[in-house]
Amino acid sequence: MNHLFVDNLTVIDFAYLDATRGLVGESWIADIVLGGELDEQGMVFDFSHVKRVIKQVIDAQVDHRLVVPKGHPGLLRNDQTPQHFVWPLTNGEQIAHTGPDEAVLWLAGDTVTKAAVATLLEHELKAVLPKNVISVDVHLREEVLEGPYYHYVHGLKKHLGNCQRIAHGHRSPICIHRNEQRDTALEALWAKLWKDTYVGTEEDVSRRFVDDHGTEYIHFEYEANQGEFALTLPASRVYMMDTDTTVELIAGHIADQLKQEFPEDSIRVKAYEGVGKGGMASR
Repeated sequence: MNHLFVDNLTVIDFAYLDATRGLVGESWIADIVLGGELDEQGMVFDFSHVKRVIKQVIDAQVDHRLVVPKGHPGLLRNDQTPQHFVWPLTNGEQIAHTGPDEAVLWLAGDTVTKAAVATLLEHELKAVLPKNVISVDVHLREEVLEGPYYHYVHGLKKHLGNCQRIAHGHRSPICIHRNEQRDTALEALWAKLWKDTYVGTEEDVSRRFVDDHGTEYIHFEYEANQGEFALTLPASRVYMMDTDTTVELIAGHIADQLKQEFPEDSIRVKAYEGVGKGGMASR
C-alpha cells in the first residue's frame, strides 16, 4: 500500500468536559497519514486538496466546539433540547451549558481522549475521500512546551466566526519579561492561576447565586449570530475580566496587573492562544 502523510495539518482549539477538572481548554496538533492505491496522477491524494478537504472536515467536527462524552454517568440531558445539559463534577458541583447544535460535539464514551476524537475524525474523513484511499490515520498531539502554560476557556460574543461559541478553549504558554529579563516565577504564578479556568466577561454575567450546598455560581448568557448561548459555572472555576476576553485584551490585562504589582518595572507579556499565535502587551 502507498502512503501520504501531512504533519502539522491543523491545530484544533476546543474545550471539553472532565469529571474532575471541569471545563478544560485544549489545543491539539493534527497529523494525518492516508494509505491507498495510486490514482491516475500517481498520487494517493492530491496535496493541493489536503487543506481544502481534510482540514475542513477536522475543523468542522471539533475546532471551537465543546466536546462532551455522552456516556458519562450522571450527565443530565433532555432529548428534546440536547444542547442544554448539566455536567456533574466529582466534588458535587455542576456545570450547565446551552447553545446551538454546532457548538457541541457529542463523543462516544465516558471521557474525552485523543483516541476517541481521532476515531471519529477518521470515520468522517473516509466518507468524503476518494475510493482509492483505503486507510485514514489521524494522530492528535499536544505542542511540546518547555515553560509554564495553562488551559483556559472563553467565548467572544462579538466575533462573527466560531470564537463566538461560549465554551471553546486553548492550551497556552505564557512568556513574561520584567525589566527585559524572562521571569519564569511570574509565568508559573499565572499558569497556576489560570489552570483549567473559564475567563469570563462581566458584561456577559446575567446572575450570581449560591446553591443549597453553599457553592457560589456565575451564570453567563448572551446572543450571537449563531444563536443563544448560556453557561453556568462554579465561581471558583472562573477568572473575571472587565473587558472582552480576546487574547490581545488578555495580554493587556495580565500586563496591567503586573504593572500594578511592580510599578517601577517594565513589563512585557506574550500571551498565547493555542499554538504559535497570541497577543502581546508592554507596560
